Amino acid sequence: MLTMASATFAQVRSLRSLLALRYLGADGLQLGILLVVLQLSADAYFSMVAHALDGLPDEACGLMVGHLGDDAAPASCDTFEPCENVAASSRIYSIGPRDLMRIERAADDADLDIVGVMHSHTHTEPYPSVTDVEQAPDPAWHYVIVSLRDEAPMLRSYRIVDGGITEEPVVVSG
Repeated sequence: MLTMASATFAQVRSLRSLLALRYLGADGLQLGILLVVLQLSADAYFSMVAHALDGLPDEACGLMVGHLGDDAAPASCDTFEPCENVAASSRIYSIGPRDLMRIERAADDADLDIVGVMHSHTHTEPYPSVTDVEQAPDPAWHYVIVSLRDEAPMLRSYRIVDGGITEEPVVVSG
């Protein structure tokens, strides 16, 4: 099974097969399908990576807009809205209230959701720091980190609920 945004577009041929993990009961019969994926549009993916690179030497940040998803459909990020890192730091990020309010209003007007936040790590792996976990505002959100530690940027997504961190697959489409 192909997961993570590092997959090439040629590898992502059958999106439906990537979106679901089937889970089986003790008798081996399928109990259901659990969707555990964040789907990014190609435009959103490339915008996130470009914004991360443009933000150097500081961390970059922004909000993801799309649909939160539910048991029947994965969360999707159709657009990425770059924000100013008002912390102006290479170690932490903070989205200003004006950016948040502007993006939240536009999403509401378009009947869309803020599905999460992206920020970059300039010198470390793409894994939530203690500060990232403490600042995670919404358990329904997806937390994307673009690491610029290595030569090629690396994107990963996490769910952060009650201090617990769970990595989730990312599929880039379109």
